[in-house]
Amino acid sequence: MEMRMRKQRSVSALVFLALISASMATSESDIKSGVQRVFVTVDIYNQGSSSAYDVNLVDDTWNSNLFEIVNGNTSKSWAKLDVGQVLSHSFELKSKTKGLFYGSPAVVTFRVPSKGVLQAYSTPILPLDVLAETIPEKKLDLRLVGRFGPQVSVLSIIVTFMYLMVTPSKGSKKKR
Repeated sequence: MEMRMRKQRSVSALVFLALISASMATSESDIKSGVQRVFVTVDIYNQGSSSAYDVNLVDDTWNSNLFEIVNGNTSKSWAKLDVGQVLSHSFELKSKTKGLFYGSPAVVTFRVPSKGVLQAYSTPILPLDVLAETIPEKKLDLRLVGRFGPQVSVLSIIVTFMYLMVTPSKGSKKKR
């Protein structure tokens, strides 16, 4: 009886053949003062051993009070996702207000022949600081490192060499 239960468990674990994973990435660009565009890309991977059918992507994270859709849609459907295949969907948004935005993962629903409708979630996005003022200090720091970095490294090598030459070695001490 226990052996039969173990076999059933292993068989039921193998029934789920399609492993769908999705990742969401965003990038921001400033068009002009007070307007910022957000580019969103969602990649859907089939890492399983069977095809997924009726693949639907829905990303309802983007509130219409905060963002305006400029290009594309926040939802998309595909008939089939083969094994090892990658589907990609992109859209572009324009920000309406300034502030920190936390987005939730996109929802991917799909159908596997041996099961019903299954659901997967994309990776969540990092918080977006929309229309945030950038600090110009970082650019100055990077510029200083780029300008004086080689001189500092040569100087540190010379100082290290001089230190090694001046300090006595342990082998030259007289033994008593």
